[in-house]
Amino acid sequence: MAPLMFKDAFWGSDFTCHAGYDAVIQRLRDGRQMCKDVEELLKMRALAEEKYGKELVTIARKAGGHSEICTLRASFDQLKTQIETIGNFHIQLSDILKEEVKKIETFKEHQKEQRKKFESIMEKVQKKKVALFKKTMESKKNYELRCKEADEAEHGAEKTNITSKNSEKARHRAKQYRQTANEAEKLYFNNVVQLESVRLDWEETHKSTCEVFQKLEGDRIGMLRCALWDHCNHFSMQCVKDDEFFEEVRKQLQQCDIPTDNNCFIEMKSTGSRPPEPIVFESCYQANMSGESNGQALFAGGEDMMRRCSDSLLGSSVNVSIDNPQTSQSALTSVGKSSVEISDGGCARLLDLQQDTSLATFIDDEDIYIALYTYAAQADDELSVSRGDMVRVLDRGEDGWWSVEMDSLTGLVPGNYLGKI
Repeated sequence: MAPLMFKDAFWGSDFTCHAGYDAVIQRLRDGRQMCKDVEELLKMRALAEEKYGKELVTIARKAGGHSEICTLRASFDQLKTQIETIGNFHIQLSDILKEEVKKIETFKEHQKEQRKKFESIMEKVQKKKVALFKKTMESKKNYELRCKEADEAEHGAEKTNITSKNSEKARHRAKQYRQTANEAEKLYFNNVVQLESVRLDWEETHKSTCEVFQKLEGDRIGMLRCALWDHCNHFSMQCVKDDEFFEEVRKQLQQCDIPTDNNCFIEMKSTGSRPPEPIVFESCYQANMSGESNGQALFAGGEDMMRRCSDSLLGSSVNVSIDNPQTSQSALTSVGKSSVEISDGGCARLLDLQQDTSLATFIDDEDIYIALYTYAAQADDELSVSRGDMVRVLDRGEDGWWSVEMDSLTGLVPGNYLGKI
């Protein structure tokens, strides 16, 4: 598209009308206002970016996460680092925008000086043209009036048929009017010549001024276009940078592993691999305890005292005399689940007394114990026993685990699960 020129498009038919020039001036003023608007936009955006950047930095520094561990802690720390970096970049972007504002202010002031300079020249030329035009129009009016008076005086002198004295006076009067008309004509002519000179000067000044103003307008449009283009580029670059920073966070999150974090917690804070031992019943009537006591109360009472401990779930009971255990053997072997009444002091625990061997034989051996509770082995070196099983104690461990033998099998059982017969 061929460019149009200001100097060819802003003339007027009226000699004193300056509507074209006024339109150009208004355009320049609107352009100056546009510069102010862009300047204000960049100022507000710079303030917003600075505030946003500082808030991001504050958020990153105040964020906690110190209680987390391992890979999730690393990911969270990476996120805080990148947020702070992004905040600093937004602060830098704010500084760049402030520099752009200063450039626009400088450009705006330079254009203002150029515009004022040519506005002053045009104002003087226009005033001179208008003043001389008015003077010329007045001299023209005066010239026409004097010509009319001279014509009337001459016409009156020709028609006078009076004495020679009056005729001479009329001719003299007509001659004066004609002389005055000639002077008015000369003045009018000179004013027209001067006005034409001023017109030509105004015309050239108008053209040159329009050319300068068109150049100023082109510079303004180009400058603002570049400023807005750079503005968009800055923010596009910021978006790309933000995505790059968050991509670092995503890479770190890919290393976040649930089993790894749980294993790390266990290794750091583990308190033990075994649960506590169960709490067992201990009789208040403890009397005699062996030197190798396993912590269980067996019998209580005097020599002639006999206590009967009954199991509410059982339907029968058996009397066992320590002084004569052989007499009680048949009774012990004839019941499966029963309570035991033992003379010579004490209440025995409720036991499963089913036996396949002779109780008297076991009683003769001091290492023979009876299982008070059922225990299921939980490791390869442990031995499972049921309530009432007879076992031979091979070793009494200080940690409470005893090595026992039963049916040619050996293993560890809790010592407090066993009772001396």
